[in-house]
Formats: sequence, C-alpha cells, structure tokens
Amino acid sequence: MHQEYLPPEELQDSIKCFWYNRSEHELELSSFEVLPDGYAEIIFYFGELYDAELKPLPSPFMVGLLNQPIRYVTKNRLEVIAIRCFPWTVFDLLGLRSSTSKLAVFEHPLSTLQQPLQKCIQEGKIEDAMALLKAYFLSIHAQISPDTMLYKAGIAMRKAKGIMPVAQIAEAAHATVRTLERKFKHSSGFTVKDVTSIMRFEQVRNQLWLYPESNIAGLAHDLGYTDQAHLIREFKRYSGTTPSAFAKNIKKEKLAMSDDFVAFVQS
Repeated sequence: MHQEYLPPEELQDSIKCFWYNRSEHELELSSFEVLPDGYAEIIFYFGELYDAELKPLPSPFMVGLLNQPIRYVTKNRLEVIAIRCFPWTVFDLLGLRSSTSKLAVFEHPLSTLQQPLQKCIQEGKIEDAMALLKAYFLSIHAQISPDTMLYKAGIAMRKAKGIMPVAQIAEAAHATVRTLERKFKHSSGFTVKDVTSIMRFEQVRNQLWLYPESNIAGLAHDLGYTDQAHLIREFKRYSGTTPSAFAKNIKKEKLAMSDDFVAFVQS
C-alpha cells in the first residue's frame, strides 16, 4: 500500500510530497533496493529495518541524494512515513550542514515526532500522521528564508526533468554558472550537473518501467544524451545494470504480478 500527499503551498519550494507505505514480508529477512530518483528522503519507520550489513537503522534517518542504489533489509510488516525533499533545500530546511552521505543519522528535534507518529500508525490514522508532519514543517519553514536563486533553478530543472544545460539553468535563476554551482554545492553537497544527471536517469527508468519495449536509441535522443552508449553508461552508473537488463527484469516482474498489484512511479 502506497499513498502520497501533496504538501501545503507554503512548503512546495522545499518538499515534493509526504508519503506512507505499508508492506508485508515473510518472517525470514527480505531485502529490497532503492534506486536514485533525484530527491532526499527523511524516513520514519515502524517495524524492523536494517542496512545491507544488517545493522538496525534509527528512526528517523535521512537518505541524501543517491548516485547509486542502496539496499535495505526488513521482515514482517514494515510501515514508513517519509518526507521527500528537493536535495538543494533539505539541509537548509532542517538547519543541517550539507552532506553527500547516502544515509545520515542526525540529532534533531524532528525525532520527537516518532512516538506521536507511531501512535497514529497503530490506530490506523494516517491522515492524522500527515497533519502532524505538515504542521511541524510549516512551523520550521516559517523560520527560514528560502534562497530565491536556488528556488528558481529548481523550478527550471524540474520543469525540464533534468534535460537542460547548466548555463540555461543559471540563466533561469538570474545567476552566473559559477555562483549557481557554488550555492548548489553548498546547499546540497552536489553540483547542478550531478542532480540533472540523476533526474534524467529517472526519466529513463520510469519509461522502461512503464514501457519495457522502449527503444534505447530513441530514449537517448529524446532525453538529450549524446548517443545510446552515453545513456547506457549513465544508466549503469546509477542503477548497477544496463537498460536492456533492467527492462528484461521488469517484463518478468510484470508477468509475475497479481491482478491487484499497483505500482507507483514518481512523475
């Protein structure tokens, strides 16, 4: 079960969405992989969740912008409530120093929400849990001044879905490339090119998920890659596999899916 909730208008410069997910697993440990998607995630979970080395994860924790897959391990029922943030805003939103760490454990007043959110989960009141999150982030958002330059750059990047040269993004943000890159690296820990590359990879991944028969050369042309080899190289960099192998696996999974399976793909 997966549900996404739009943030209030005041938060839409920093937060893409809030989401809730519930999954059932066998008693034995089950692993699953998360691919890069161009966002940072603040994760609250209820159940058992471990990293790839079977070390228990704290709740909440933050997954920064990924540039390669990350693996988790769980069992039984796992419920997650999360905040999907734009990577160039999440650290300012929380008042933390930027980092390129895949998984960040941090001390923050946000952790005081763990118990109230758990109570909502236990009572099946997901809407109440979302209301708690929205109220909390509205209160801290009111105390910061979003960087107008980064906000404008973010709008341009999202609208182009990563298919825009850095110089054009800087122009949209009314900044020089040098100034934009410096501010972007300071705010997110990554360059503009890093983020646009991951956003573009996401478009390929989503297209192959929906249409595994897609022509790779055609995708490369449509999404602004130099050529098919460039797309394959970038896809393998972020996913650990080739586009053709990914599409082949998706075909197998879809054949094995039951009729009531619903997949949610971030647009």
